[in-house]
Amino acid sequence: MPDAPPALELRGLTKRYDDGTLALDNLDLSVPSGRFFGLLGPNGAGKTTLISAVSNLIRVTAGEVLVFGEPADTLSARRVVGLAEQDVNLDRFLTVEETLVYHGGYFGMSRADARARAAEMIDVFDLRAKARVRTPMLSGGMRRRLLLARALMHRPRLVILDEPTAGVDVELRHELWRYIRRLHSEGTTILLTTHYLEEAEELCEEIALIGGGQLVARDTAAGLRERYGAESLIEVYIKTVGAGRLASAANGSGPAAQRVV
Repeated sequence: MPDAPPALELRGLTKRYDDGTLALDNLDLSVPSGRFFGLLGPNGAGKTTLISAVSNLIRVTAGEVLVFGEPADTLSARRVVGLAEQDVNLDRFLTVEETLVYHGGYFGMSRADARARAAEMIDVFDLRAKARVRTPMLSGGMRRRLLLARALMHRPRLVILDEPTAGVDVELRHELWRYIRRLHSEGTTILLTTHYLEEAEELCEEIALIGGGQLVARDTAAGLRERYGAESLIEVYIKTVGAGRLASAANGSGPAAQRVV
């Protein structure tokens, strides 16, 4: 709908940590509802801090975060966000099924609904043979599947995928791509961070490049290539956030040298 609020809106978002590190610097970003949006940048660019702010994992220094028009720290906003984190943070004492049911309960699902939804997610992500297995016994690929299944348990409208295919083999990566595409086709807004630039180019309708806690560029992959006279997204990356980071590291000064989270 034309008048629908953006799925995600950041206004003047700033985060300075207690040690003085400036991770986000007056950043503005709007992601329309239903968009498949990529967020790219080097380690230390501010991506994790941004995701943490949207997911209420940190307190921001200044600015505003809105999720479908609601402040991100409200219950209504938190209920519609699903996060699959880069780090594997599964409870080692729970089985696959228990992990999903427990997560559903955290978001207010009844036990019956949580069990039914968990069974659905277990089948979707081909985890049936591991349903009663505790998470430490899972392979790396199975853990990645479970992280994504957990993020989707409560049927979120905005799904944040932080390096969802990091460390998985090519076959599983493409399998996850197929499911993520299907999820998006059903109207879910997706915010993806990845270091695999071909993944962003393959999946994302629009891409933002972030560096030093600030938005550097934003467009479609084709638009970015045209704007920077580049033949590939990798070349765009090097000309923008990559080049700035290397220059700052070389002389030990400048914004990128000071803003490192």
